[in-house]
Amino acid sequence: MAPHAPHIRRAPGKPWRSSTTAVPRVLVVGSANVDFTVALDRLPERGETVTEGTLLVARGGKGANQAVAARRLRAEVRLVACVGDDPSGREVRAALAEEGIGIAGVATTTEAATGTALIMVDRVGGNQIGVAPGANRVLSVAHVQSRTEDFAWAEVVVASCEIPLDCVSTALTLARRHGAATILNPAPVPRAPLDRLDLVDYLTPNAGEAARLAAVAGEEPAADALVARGAGTVIVTLGEAGALSRGRAGAHRIAGVKVEAIDTTAAGDAFNGALAVALAERRELGAALRFANAAAALACTKRGAQPSLPTRAEVDRLTGR
Repeated sequence: MAPHAPHIRRAPGKPWRSSTTAVPRVLVVGSANVDFTVALDRLPERGETVTEGTLLVARGGKGANQAVAARRLRAEVRLVACVGDDPSGREVRAALAEEGIGIAGVATTTEAATGTALIMVDRVGGNQIGVAPGANRVLSVAHVQSRTEDFAWAEVVVASCEIPLDCVSTALTLARRHGAATILNPAPVPRAPLDRLDLVDYLTPNAGEAARLAAVAGEEPAADALVARGAGTVIVTLGEAGALSRGRAGAHRIAGVKVEAIDTTAAGDAFNGALAVALAERRELGAALRFANAAAALACTKRGAQPSLPTRAEVDRLTGR
């Protein structure tokens, strides 16, 4: 393996597929929501009402967003998640299937409603988000374990923290068992400590999340502290300033991509979905970060979560490929 090449394991007897002829295989384990987004001139202060906004109803949830992001970047994608037995849940499943995402692992529950996010976005793309997780919290370890065939199929497994942490740990364990690379997007930062960072090949917090997780100020010191706790490589996303990495796959600092941002919702999910695709394509980490940065930047140029996620052609145009 070349220096600083993506850190992807191969299970015994599982041959590599050519990065130039094969379609990347990405499994996402995470949340699926319905998003209600109100675009405003500015975000309200505490106790204030800001009116004259416009409403967009779309689908979201970090897991579903990451799955859609990877799919639009030409990966084969499967999702393990949970939705309610309600109109929103049926709409989410239908939309994912229409994208071409494998939804056999999307469970339906009568115990809770489909997750719902309320989002406010200002004129420069800043946002405030409140989430009622609903069915996302009903996702069970038993259901994740029942999807063993998906973990055996995947080259890269992506997880995030809008689902129970025991489901996250189970997903990382199964991925490691089957030789897949693991990405953990630790968002939102959970109240409970994140255990088993040794199962994480790529940890992808933003700057604030890195500081909270590491209890250390500064992006590089926080990244180094998280590597010391067991993560293979820590990638800190820095918004318009780009991203940096520390750890097993080498130290990189990648400049941001300048765009006219109107809504930053799902930019992080675009980054993680694109990173998964690039790693499955065996790209060197610096190139993978540039690809992911471009996808995240493009997601900021449109309103909504999944409506903003770019296609492969759009990312290739921005990166000059």
